[in-house]
Amino acid sequence: MLNASIVLYKHTIAEIELLVNSLKQSKQVKEVYLIDNSPKENTDFLKLTVNYIFNGKNLGYGVAHNIAIRKTITQRVPYHLVVNPDIQFDTEILDELLNYMEQNTDVGHLMPKVLYPNGEIQYLCKLLPKPSDLLFRRFLPNSWSQKSNERFELRKSGYDKIMEIPYLSGCFMLLRTKTLEDVGLFDERFFMYPEDIDLTRRIHQKYKTIFYPYVNVVHHHAQESYQNVKLLRVHLWNLVKYFNKWG
Repeated sequence: MLNASIVLYKHTIAEIELLVNSLKQSKQVKEVYLIDNSPKENTDFLKLTVNYIFNGKNLGYGVAHNIAIRKTITQRVPYHLVVNPDIQFDTEILDELLNYMEQNTDVGHLMPKVLYPNGEIQYLCKLLPKPSDLLFRRFLPNSWSQKSNERFELRKSGYDKIMEIPYLSGCFMLLRTKTLEDVGLFDERFFMYPEDIDLTRRIHQKYKTIFYPYVNVVHHHAQESYQNVKLLRVHLWNLVKYFNKWG
């Protein structure tokens, strides 16, 4: 059994209704938490029969998810799913993912294969980043950084087998609650972006962090910091804090 949390910021019910329905249709899901960081409350979300928590301000990604994760810990629910609002999946995949977690008790974090809407793979299994890995990806032409990206994103692995990965994307994180009690929740010093690197890294030090390719989800990946200068500044500042923490 699991709880799931979705962090919202100026989203509409139309943007997340399909995802919420996929979660609610599963017998594996106990509670769905919508954590709203928007400046204005949206009571339309109450129509979805979920736990809607309005914060009244943008607390950040990790801080908002931690609100729901703490409830999962209090309720003694064994798993928690952190999922982005732009994810879509078939309800049945949760059965297979949880079955794998139940059979492999040393796994603390599991991520399925993630696809673009056109069916192409999103290369979200990554090595622990060096500053150059992230800066080259952001500021150099693709032709200049192609080999570095292929190495960083483990593209030669084929993404067709179970792999233990030190950095898994935060768009779909199936987490064991006891693992979170042990290593801690999202580091709330990070407002946005590197909190998934940090959490996977801490989990990876003591438990397995697994890519499971036999089911998939679709991610409508926007890469907003590539389009918004303000978000780019937020991204860079939080990366500075990440590398100050980890070196």
